Amino acid sequence: MTQLEILAAAGAAPGRLNPVQLFLDADIVVQAVMIGLLLASVWTWMIIVSFSLRMGAVRRRCRDYEDDFWQAENFDALMKERGKKDIASARVAAAGMREWRHSTKGGRVIDRDGLRQRLAATMESQVSAEADELSNRLNFLATVGSVAPFVGLFGTVWGIMNSFFQIGQQQNSSLAVVAPGISEALFATAIGLFAAIPAVIAYNRFSHSVNGLEGRLQRFADRLHGSLSRELETL
Repeated sequence: MTQLEILAAAGAAPGRLNPVQLFLDADIVVQAVMIGLLLASVWTWMIIVSFSLRMGAVRRRCRDYEDDFWQAENFDALMKERGKKDIASARVAAAGMREWRHSTKGGRVIDRDGLRQRLAATMESQVSAEADELSNRLNFLATVGSVAPFVGLFGTVWGIMNSFFQIGQQQNSSLAVVAPGISEALFATAIGLFAAIPAVIAYNRFSHSVNGLEGRLQRFADRLHGSLSRELETL
């Protein structure tokens, strides 16, 4: 190749990476890996947005319900009015009140210690159920965060293997022969990290939010348990 041809080739080469072109030039297996990772990334961001909105709404409804609950003169009326709404605190209170009514009806002798234990167990179970229900969708974020880099690495390894195969086919170890294939292969790892990093950050953040909400519900349950225990002393 003459000096003029080298200069012409350099002038025709792109000045920066083109992700679309890297995808189009990649091997079919590497393309499949990239598509899967991009779909996982899109789904991850959908979960991030929807879960953020949901957690904000859950915290707001719980705060408003608990404020009204402790100011209400008639707990039963408040629970009847707002118990059917999607409020985690309301379901915790309803679980405790159901156990209270079931154990105190009929004029029978009340086992005070047993009732206290059942009230605590019932409300703790409901608190755990609320936390589990919220954290169900976070499993996908954990999976993407841990698996996506390895899936991208698989695409990279496959692409590099293909580049070495091209070296054998063309019997030419020039960097110009292997560089495009290696670039396309490394792009798969980049997409894997692009999917994994937001998933890991969001999973850690949302797990902390769920734990915080679980603690809030547990404090509400403990306070209700104390109120019912005081009421139990008068029976």
